[in-house]
Order: sequence, then C-alpha cells, then structure tokens
Amino acid sequence: MPKNESLVAKNRKASFLYELLDTYTAGLVLTGTEIKSLRMGKANLVDAYCLFLNGELWVRGLHIPEYSYGTHYNHNPDRERKLLLNRKELTKLERGVKAKGMTIVATRLFIGERGYAKLVIALARGKQAHDKRDTLKQRDADRELRQAKYRRR
Repeated sequence: MPKNESLVAKNRKASFLYELLDTYTAGLVLTGTEIKSLRMGKANLVDAYCLFLNGELWVRGLHIPEYSYGTHYNHNPDRERKLLLNRKELTKLERGVKAKGMTIVATRLFIGERGYAKLVIALARGKQAHDKRDTLKQRDADRELRQAKYRRR
C-alpha cells in the first residue's frame, strides 16, 4: 500500500478462513456521513462479502457506524453499498463466483491518495479444517524462526 493511503479497516479473519486467489481494488458509492465516519477510522469488515444484483457488484455486511456529529441525515450503518469496477473485472468475478465453493470477500478498506474510499476484495475459496491447521503450523514455524534469529543477535 503506498504511503499516501490510510488504512481504515482490515479483515484479518479472511486470510485464515479463505484461500485468496485474486484481488481487486474497487471504489465505493458512499454518502457524506459515511465518508466522514471512515475518515475518523471507523469501520468493520469482519462479516463483509460481495454479491451480484442485476449485473452490479454490491457489498453486504460492511458496517460503517453513524457519524457522531451527524444530524437526522445520518446513514444506515449496515446498508448495502455499490462497488465500482470496470466491466472486464466484473465479468471475470461473475464467472469466478459461479464455480462451486467460490465467493468474494472484503479484505481491506482504505482512503486513497485522492481522498476516495477504496475496498480491496478477493475472489476466494473456503478452506477446509486441515488447511487451517496447516496455516497455523506454518505461522508457528515462522514465529519460531524469527525468535531464534532474534536470540542469536
């Protein structure tokens, strides 16, 4: 991620539960109070996933809390939001989702250098229990290597 971009939220659970195959960066259609809430660093991606409705890609489960200084014009925190991708990427994702066991999950949400909110989504396949155990074993092995290298100094 370039230095001019500020990370708002990250879905760390996604890489554990899913095998991330292909990633895309999509724009979000937001209201004024939503972008203000994001700039304050508030968002939750844990249950976020994407689906196609009428040929358009929408994100569901993305929780952006209400803007604390908002009035009666405040937004609904759990509404569906439209994602902005070009047609080529949309057809590629739509073909990928039709395969068995494939889904689209949100992995990161950030504010770009031009001030627009961007969502990094990934075409993903769900991991089995043994795959998750392999991930944990690899993580433990990497941690032990780093600790051993640190002790030698």
